[in-house]
Amino acid sequence: MTMSPPVPDGDRLPPARFALDPWTWKEISYLLSNLPMALAGFVYTVFMIGVGVGLSVTVIGLPLLAAGLQGARLLGRAERGRARGLLGIRIDEPSSVALTRHDQGFFPWLWSSLKDPVGWRAVLYSFIRLPWGVLTFTVTLVSLFVLWPVLPFTARLLTNADRAMARGLLSPSDELERRIVELESDRGVVVDTAAADLRRIERDLHDGAQARLVALAMDLGLAKEKLTHDPEAAARMVDEAHGEVKVALQELRDLARGIHPAVLTDRGLDAALSAIASRCTVPVRVGVDLPGRPAEAIEGIAYFTVSELLQNVSKHSGAHSASVEVWRSAERLLIRVSDDGRGGARMDSGTGMSGLAERLGAVDGLFVLDSPVGGPTTVTAELPWRDRDQGRGPDRDRGRDGAGAAERH
Repeated sequence: MTMSPPVPDGDRLPPARFALDPWTWKEISYLLSNLPMALAGFVYTVFMIGVGVGLSVTVIGLPLLAAGLQGARLLGRAERGRARGLLGIRIDEPSSVALTRHDQGFFPWLWSSLKDPVGWRAVLYSFIRLPWGVLTFTVTLVSLFVLWPVLPFTARLLTNADRAMARGLLSPSDELERRIVELESDRGVVVDTAAADLRRIERDLHDGAQARLVALAMDLGLAKEKLTHDPEAAARMVDEAHGEVKVALQELRDLARGIHPAVLTDRGLDAALSAIASRCTVPVRVGVDLPGRPAEAIEGIAYFTVSELLQNVSKHSGAHSASVEVWRSAERLLIRVSDDGRGGARMDSGTGMSGLAERLGAVDGLFVLDSPVGGPTTVTAELPWRDRDQGRGPDRDRGRDGAGAAERH
């Protein structure tokens, strides 16, 4: 069985020769199809964009213009496919930013569609393609019957201009558009994570402290009724209620520690991570080497990342020892959690690794898991370093200090 030759990239096509090889015929096909494609794109663009701009003073004008830009995107997709198939160039598909925002409401979709750079570049491409399509169609057709010997060189020259136009106007805006798509995705992750955290807190309050306080109120009501005719029973019930109050307070402290522990606010990552390590079921060595304290949000994410990783060590690793290292490198906060357990951890194994990776990715962080079967397991996480004083005002300091004082009392 023979394999067909791979499609070469447009920058590395075989040189044009005085012969009509398969790639020359593809280029000729592209040049001859330029005219009908350019004519269709030009007519669509003039009609849809013209109508949309002309009716922009009415209610339907801007939505029509936005819809026209989305249609121009589809024309651009067809042209990218034609260029990939016949010219052998690699053009990535741009992000569908305007389309992904439609579920957020009509006006966000309308605004993002009207300022969509991909759609406007496709419009410009359709405008300039008509005269070029007429020129390339005519030159190629004449060359087929009159200038046959030089047709391969003519086709290569003309299609090189097509390649340049396709790359310049139909390619994505590289880093900017990629970052837009990532931020759109990360925003969804942050929203989902916050909603899940709120549901967890609500569930813990409902099933724990709230239920206990309701029972406590009922017990105190019964003790009040017994106070006059059975003071000894009332005293026992009050004593039991006192014990229930202590348990409820401990549950509330545990819940508050899960939201943002006081030791992290007061003493920083070194002390907070040491406290986590002391609760781990295996011995954990903690090393924190930081020149200062990062922003509170970054510090909190680092804390909860290590907390969840050490929980995994306790529950799943079968390790005899573990280590936590935290340090700063340039403008990144680096975290490494290692254990000598059985290994074999995966991102999709139900240990929360994928959730941690999503949370770190939402703040422009990185998450790398190295866990061969048989161990050891090493997780490396990176977070952007932001100074602690950035964005902090006097009122926020007072609020934090007050909250810390209330927690200590």
